[in-house]
Amino acid sequence: MDNPLLSMTGLPPFSQIRPGHVEPAIDQLLAVNREQAKKLLEGADSYAWDNLLRPLEEMEDRLSRVWSPVGHMNSVVNSDELRSAYNACLPKLSEYATEMGQNQHLYEAFKSIAEGPEFRKLEAAQKKVILDGLRDFRLSGIELSEEKKARYKAIVQELTSLSSKFSENVLDSTDAWKKHVVDEALLAGLPDTARSLAKQNAERENLEGWLLTLEFPCYFPVMSYADNRSLREEVYQAYVTRASDEGPHAGKWDNTPLMETALGLRHEMSQLLGFSNYAEYSLATKMAASTEQVMSFLSDLAQRSLAMAKQELADLRTFTKEMYAVGELEAWDVLFYSEKLRQHNFSISQEALKPYFPQSRVLTGMFSLVERLYDVKIAEREGVDTWHEDASFFEIKGPDGDLRGQFFLDLYARPQKRGGAWMDECMGRMRSQQGLQIPVAYLTCNFSPPIGDDPALFTHEEVLTLFHEFGHGLHHMLTQVDYPSVAGISGVPWDAVELPSQFMENWCWQREVVDLISGHYQTGETLPQTMFEKLMEAKNFQAGMHMVRQLEFALFDFRIHLEYDSEQGSRILDILDEVRQHVAVIDPPSFNRFSHSFSHIFAGGYAAGYYSYKWAEVLSADAFAQFEENGIFDKDTGLRFLSTILEQGGSRDPMELFVEFRGREPQIDALLRHSGIASQ
Repeated sequence: MDNPLLSMTGLPPFSQIRPGHVEPAIDQLLAVNREQAKKLLEGADSYAWDNLLRPLEEMEDRLSRVWSPVGHMNSVVNSDELRSAYNACLPKLSEYATEMGQNQHLYEAFKSIAEGPEFRKLEAAQKKVILDGLRDFRLSGIELSEEKKARYKAIVQELTSLSSKFSENVLDSTDAWKKHVVDEALLAGLPDTARSLAKQNAERENLEGWLLTLEFPCYFPVMSYADNRSLREEVYQAYVTRASDEGPHAGKWDNTPLMETALGLRHEMSQLLGFSNYAEYSLATKMAASTEQVMSFLSDLAQRSLAMAKQELADLRTFTKEMYAVGELEAWDVLFYSEKLRQHNFSISQEALKPYFPQSRVLTGMFSLVERLYDVKIAEREGVDTWHEDASFFEIKGPDGDLRGQFFLDLYARPQKRGGAWMDECMGRMRSQQGLQIPVAYLTCNFSPPIGDDPALFTHEEVLTLFHEFGHGLHHMLTQVDYPSVAGISGVPWDAVELPSQFMENWCWQREVVDLISGHYQTGETLPQTMFEKLMEAKNFQAGMHMVRQLEFALFDFRIHLEYDSEQGSRILDILDEVRQHVAVIDPPSFNRFSHSFSHIFAGGYAAGYYSYKWAEVLSADAFAQFEENGIFDKDTGLRFLSTILEQGGSRDPMELFVEFRGREPQIDALLRHSGIASQ
């Protein structure tokens, strides 16, 4: 009982958790779960919710709560010892999950409940738990021969390890590259905030001068503002060759063999289960009905936006030639001159906006918006144990003061922290004999930290990212579903899970909301109207180029899984080149290895599912259009979105929920309008 992972009853005791606690805790819990599952199955003549499914849900919830802080700390305070403990548990957890998914006795018990008289009397959410469970048994190979079941189990274990190693390679190669600058002239063009961050980086490592890294708050300003073209080229090459066979650390953390192996294993697993390819397998749990529908959707969007993207690039080339006498735009020039063109056209830059978006004002304003829409209250709670001094903790309460949800917030980039932004579950909502377990979320970003005595200042792009992740968090925390496997984001098809997150971004473009989230960090002045108008004018600057870039990612992801051929291998770079020929307007250099750090599909949940961002954006834009029609603070509309989308979690079909909110099926017009792409 001296293991904090086993003795915790509420929030994780992060400061007490050591790498040595991890494997013993997981070993003990897996043994307990196996024994309990056996007793549940052997101890009943007939099965019902209360004598089988409820105890199973509670059992799986405890395992999830114990593993959650381990996985989270591995992402945000990574160390060799923690990494080793985390990786030692992955095959054990994978084996356990496959065992449960291939347990014939358990499968028959699920079927008996689904086919029995009790099923009709269950709540919709309980029925969804059972039906999803039966689907997942089939996707775990329950109907395979013993030999094929064993092969399936081995494949899943290896894929789990490959995913972890891919992520580690990206993190290590990102952390490994640094450029120590002693001559400030090399930093010409960089804004003061970026120089100060580089100075702070150097001081952290006891160096004079400045230290450039590949963490995004450092990388992006260099690519956008550094006058020195050679510096931009050097930083660009280091960034786009991470974890690959190219660049300054060529071959050291190369993800090439991992990607090849993973794609082959995914294909083999899909065929074992009766699918033609992994793209088909992926859609078994998504809204999209077929691979043809996904390809048609992406191709249609590309057709609508490609001409606009080509014109935008032509405008950029004309501008750089006329204003800067640049003959050929290289990949490391695009962001730099795009920023020059943005300022030329609109007299606005992300850097100029930062003083108006200090962290405290952005958070207070975002919380105020959510409070108005959903009739809740959000407040920070001090004294909660966290994994790092940067992390803070908040609570969401309902109109009667009832606790609805809680969340940890970790906003700044730092070494040993995985890049990007994400929401993850700490605890899910569950009602048991012990009472109601409140959902708890992790909200993680990689923004610029406070510099000197100044607060953290965000670009408008970072504000959008924060709103996006908070949308995921609200989906998890505001659920009213009492069964963990379909509460919050659990059980939601992956191509619908981005609806609440992308939906939240829309408010960042509304004057009334900008007044809530902006306030100059020195004067308190909200964003001036002239700057707001310029921000709005620039909203769809290069929107076509951005659209085709996202479509490039989505088509590449879907095609490498759809077209995999065991005789030809993965053809990763070949397919990427083909996709670019059809939808890209910028031809990157041959050394570009973006795929090798594409963690979404090789180390996340988006394999053959990256299209979900655009798919769900159709839903989110159309849902927000209801607020545009009724008023952006309209409480009735807000409460209806809360009750139909956020509170229902994965308990019902997402299209059914959308129609309940909107009164009809989604239409693409709002997305095209918001993106500045004319509806055709």
